[in-house]
This record gives sequence, structure tokens and C-alpha cells, in this order.
Amino acid sequence: MRLEMEEVVTEIEKVIAGKRDVITKILTALLADGHVLLDDVPGVGKTTLAVAISRAVGLAYKRVQFTPDVLPSDLVGFSMYDKQSGGFAYHPGALNDANLLLGDEINRASSKTQSALLEAMEERQATVDGVTHPLQKPFLVIATQNSVGAAGTQFLPYAQVDRFLVRLSLGYPDYAAQMEMLKNRQGVNPLDQVRRVMSRETLLAMQEEVRHTVSKEAILDYITRLTMASREHAAVEVGISPRGALFLDRMAKAHAWMDGRDYVTGNDVQAVFRDVCAHRVLLKESAEKTVNDVLNDLLKTVENPDRHSRTLMKQ
Repeated sequence: MRLEMEEVVTEIEKVIAGKRDVITKILTALLADGHVLLDDVPGVGKTTLAVAISRAVGLAYKRVQFTPDVLPSDLVGFSMYDKQSGGFAYHPGALNDANLLLGDEINRASSKTQSALLEAMEERQATVDGVTHPLQKPFLVIATQNSVGAAGTQFLPYAQVDRFLVRLSLGYPDYAAQMEMLKNRQGVNPLDQVRRVMSRETLLAMQEEVRHTVSKEAILDYITRLTMASREHAAVEVGISPRGALFLDRMAKAHAWMDGRDYVTGNDVQAVFRDVCAHRVLLKESAEKTVNDVLNDLLKTVENPDRHSRTLMKQ
């Protein structure tokens, strides 16, 4: 892992113990300039994680607790008549001044509010009364949803879930991690110990380097074969979308960059494949396999170009 990101992970682990893998995946998504969906039970540290990331990376942080009465204007802003100027003045919403937005329990928002957020995520701008207002750079959304007490909620439909780069889960801590958490909170708040070890400008420069990481034609061919094979799998109703293929390439580039390389390998694609693609596969009702089974099938049956390269080297 790059030294700068290693320092960020170290700071975050002051408050989230035993979850280095998930932390690294979220930071990789941030480098790929993508958004993260956390499917999890309450109380595992999702909000704490987002705050720690914002502090360690020097990002402007905002949190929206979604409820049915949160309106699209709460997110994107609204125009109000100004008597002094005789015109309409724009009042920014929660999205406008944030680099990192935590959308807590997005499934509790109305469909209209969910759509407003996801449109802004996709376009990196908010349009109010025909006027476009660009969002801050970088702009990352970490949205959470959980199935506990989900009566009357609006879980994101497939077309909207598809806009998230990755879907992850923190999960419960193990014994050692929970003991460390309890010890670290005896009279102090560990978040106060999180130092800023990176600037927003440094992160933007890193994202630019990731964009210029090279995916050779063999890698693009591998991504294409993987995603097309998902659409032809006997157990699959809806396979990985073209957007999913683009996101897979972006996440693989960020994974390669984190590994200190300026080029993507087939193993980079495999390393991020499940996190990028699991939420993009819908199974047939008659399917006897799980989504994870299907993804494993694809990784086993679609040839990894790295294997071909190793064969040539041995000859």
C-alpha cells in the first residue's frame, strides 16, 4: 500500500479496530472517485468511520439522517425570493459544501429524495430552477441501509444501486477488536486522536494518477468477457451492466495504484470483482446458486490474462 494511504489507514484504525480490509476498500473507492454503499446492521461504526476518513484526509464532512420527511431541496438547495435584490437567491443544500457526505439509512428516504441524491452523485452537480451548481471536488457519498426495522422503507431499486461503485459491509467486530474498542473509550473519544495526514489537494492529485493508470487491451478484454459472461450465466436474470464494466476498470486501476503500479493486471480485476459486481447481479427465481457462487463461476471459467502472460514467460 502507498505510504500516504498507509498513514490514513493507521489514523482510522484508532477508532475502527479490526477492519483494515474494509477501510482499505473504501479508500480505494475514494481514489477511484466512486461512491460506497454500506449494507449493515446498526451500531457497527459506519458514522464513526466516515468522520475518521474525513479528518484523516482533510475533507469537509456532512451527515444527513434520512427520514421520510427529508426533501430533495434539503440536499440540493432551493431558490428563495430576495426583496432587496428583486430576484431569487440560491440557498445551498447539504451536498454543496461537502467532500464526504454520509447518507445515513438512505432506505428511509422517499423515492424522490433518493433520486435527487443519486442524480447529484452521478453528475457531480445540483440543478435548481434550471441553474447548475457544481459540487466540491472530491465528492464522495457513503450511503448506508439496513434491513433491521425496515417496514415502510424504500430500499434502493436496482437501477440506483448500480450507481454505487462498491457495496461493502463492516460487520461485527471480533473479540479482540471489541475489547480494544471498549478500552479506547474509557473516558476519552478516540476521534479526537485522529490526525489529518493528507490534504484535499493531495487526494485530488492521487485521483488524477489513478485515472492515468494503464489498462491495456488485454485487461479491457478480460473485463468485457467477465461482464458479458455474467449476462449469459444460466442462473442470472440481470447481469453486470456496461456501467459496471466501467466501474470495474476504475476500481482495478485504483487497486493497482495502491499496490504501487501504474498498470492494471488481471489479478487487480479479480481482487475488486466481487465488491464492484455483487450488487449488479440479479438471480432468476429458479436459481439454485447464490450471487457469490455465480461470481466464483465467472472468475474460474473466464481466462485471466495473467495466466497467459505467465505461460509465455515459462516458454
